[in-house]
Amino acid sequence: MNMRKCLVFQILGLFFFLPFVAQAQQNPLPFFDKKGIISLQAEAMSAMADTIPVINHRADDIVWSRTVYRIIDMRDKQNYQLYFPTRPNDEYKSLFRVILEAICDDTNGVNMYRRNPRDVKPSFDDSQILEGGDLSDAFMYDEERENNLIQVDTLTQTRRIEENAYMNYVKNQIKFLIQEVVFFNKHNSRMYSKIVAIAPLYALHPDNKANSENTMLYFQNSILGWIIFDELRPFLAKQMIIPRGNDTQRLTFDDFFSQNLYASYLLGDSNMYNRMLLNYASVISDPAKFEAFVRKEQSRIETELLNFEMDVWEY
Repeated sequence: MNMRKCLVFQILGLFFFLPFVAQAQQNPLPFFDKKGIISLQAEAMSAMADTIPVINHRADDIVWSRTVYRIIDMRDKQNYQLYFPTRPNDEYKSLFRVILEAICDDTNGVNMYRRNPRDVKPSFDDSQILEGGDLSDAFMYDEERENNLIQVDTLTQTRRIEENAYMNYVKNQIKFLIQEVVFFNKHNSRMYSKIVAIAPLYALHPDNKANSENTMLYFQNSILGWIIFDELRPFLAKQMIIPRGNDTQRLTFDDFFSQNLYASYLLGDSNMYNRMLLNYASVISDPAKFEAFVRKEQSRIETELLNFEMDVWEY
């Protein structure tokens, strides 16, 4: 009797799954295109970018959250795929290049928000959107506006990348700052993290020359501007990252960030003192003691984030 039941279930399972298998085999994605070249599936990627999956969390289910700020350094080997190629080609682009093209897109270009001169935290008020000459000056390469990385037409307000300045600029654009929210969802008892915004950092900006002695001010003026990450995701989902050791591995920039494949380190978190770790440079004058303090605080915050989920269920 048990054998008969197993056989019945197997037959029913075949009837249930066969249509899906047949449908998947009807439109297989070829590894090589009609010319015999490896297919990058660009059209499929563009279609998928319009339907990026988003997890909607109910506000009532979020019982704990914490905002943190992290630095993504391109000099870390784990982040090389975000930095290369420095010179864009038909197949691959760097993260910085994708961001520039997203800002200069004529139809669905993303907005860039002005940095706060007194604080690291971004403001996404419409009055803070950079436009025209202000946007061009945010990407100033030197004192000559004609050499700015992004050029904005004064009549049509169309934007373009100044290619001659790009190659000189991009080699020194080695860091990004992200605002991330870490939160606990009681509905499924899981910790999540979400990048809210991203900002390119450029320490050699002409406005930053007189601030080298003030660590915090020097850092704040290195922020070119903030971009809402969800507005950037459709552009990230259309661009493959350069493979690393496996040419068959096809990951988009959106996949790379969604899977947390990047390396980063903490700059600070939301706290009652409204201070980032760099703010303590004015209090701790000794460089060695300051570095030890920052590393200790980074370790403390990371440990608190890791331990929270376990502490919730501790009896």
